[in-house]
Amino acid sequence: MTSPAEKRRAFRTLHESGCFVLPNPWDVGTTRYLEAAGFKALATTSAGYAFSTGRPDGAVGRDEMLAHIADLVAATSLPMNADFEAGYAPDPAGVAESVTLCVGTGVSGLSIEDATGDAAHPLYDLDDAVARVRAARKAIDATGADVILTARAECFLVGRTDLNEVITRLKAYATAGADCLYAPGIRTRDDISAVVEAVAPLPVNVLMPGATGLSVADLAGLGARRISVGSTLSRVAWGAFISSVEEIRDAGTFQKFADAVPFAEINGFFRAGGDK
Repeated sequence: MTSPAEKRRAFRTLHESGCFVLPNPWDVGTTRYLEAAGFKALATTSAGYAFSTGRPDGAVGRDEMLAHIADLVAATSLPMNADFEAGYAPDPAGVAESVTLCVGTGVSGLSIEDATGDAAHPLYDLDDAVARVRAARKAIDATGADVILTARAECFLVGRTDLNEVITRLKAYATAGADCLYAPGIRTRDDISAVVEAVAPLPVNVLMPGATGLSVADLAGLGARRISVGSTLSRVAWGAFISSVEEIRDAGTFQKFADAVPFAEINGFFRAGGDK
């Protein structure tokens, strides 16, 4: 099995040049399949995991999420980035404690959001957000582990679509010690290019939450270093499930089952130990 140090070196190298896709599994089975499909690194999805347990995003507590992350890390020889939400704490000291525990799962990277979860005050004030990133950086460094820290500006996801605010926050997070920067919700070529140029030479993660019309080649051309999909793969699976359920309930037919992977194929994949 590949050691955590080897995974971390590989993940660091991926961030140095080019562009790579970082798909998001939500359980051990999807983790193993994505590795077999040939991807070079993976990332957890807090929402995808929450949905699989019958809860909304943000409803899973820190200890359970740490256990989930550890399960996925152990299931693959690939680097795993943790979607670590807002660090499971409102204050920098709490974020530092959580980050230390997350590093202990063997992750190669983790992300920290600046969203508060409070609709009345959806983002941490910039000074507080910077302090939280700085605390995460210090916690990682104190472990001696070369874990990539990604700082997220959640502005677009909470309805604050001023790109200048996004860039201001990302630059501040870079100064606070982030290795990679991420503004989920930006979708246009102009916005992506503006963010990439503003924070260069640090790498930028771009989220593909749906069919935006942009390809991997397009995003690479815009300067994105890595591309994640968040909960989208899990929602694709949910979409197929819901569509099939509705057909059975409403029409009494089973035509959607034609799209199912054959039992022998998926069973054989796992019988072979996840060797695609």
